[in-house]
Amino acid sequence: MIKNYELKFDVWGLLLFVVIMIPNFFWFGVRAPHDVLRTQSLTETVDQVGSICQVLMIIALCIFKNRNAQNIHINLLIILMFCSCLLYFFSWIVYYCGMVNEIVILGLIAFPCLAFLFFEIDRKNGIALIPTLIFTVCHFVYGFVNFIIT
Repeated sequence: MIKNYELKFDVWGLLLFVVIMIPNFFWFGVRAPHDVLRTQSLTETVDQVGSICQVLMIIALCIFKNRNAQNIHINLLIILMFCSCLLYFFSWIVYYCGMVNEIVILGLIAFPCLAFLFFEIDRKNGIALIPTLIFTVCHFVYGFVNFIIT
């Protein structure tokens, strides 16, 4: 499995990361009307594991390329990735309009993870899938414990 990978910069992986981070950078600087996300986390250990896996995910996404992956082109997985990004941005817009409920929070939790997963599956990047799956679990635990079931 590892022999199919090469250390090669993947600009598409970096671009996806930057696109996903745009609303987060905005959130760091501009408060939303009902900004429930700016609270003390109840899941600090899970958050730390998630942050480490997020860094590993981005590194793996950007530097490991599977030789068996085709050149990037429009297909179902790329369309699903794109739709996940759009729905993630839509969730942020709704959040900034002051609508904060379980559906919006779930959109903020699920869609960025799905975008990364669809991209990694398309690129056949199994190395990135491992930290992404762990990050996804941590992201869901964080979101559910801090904002949905409390």
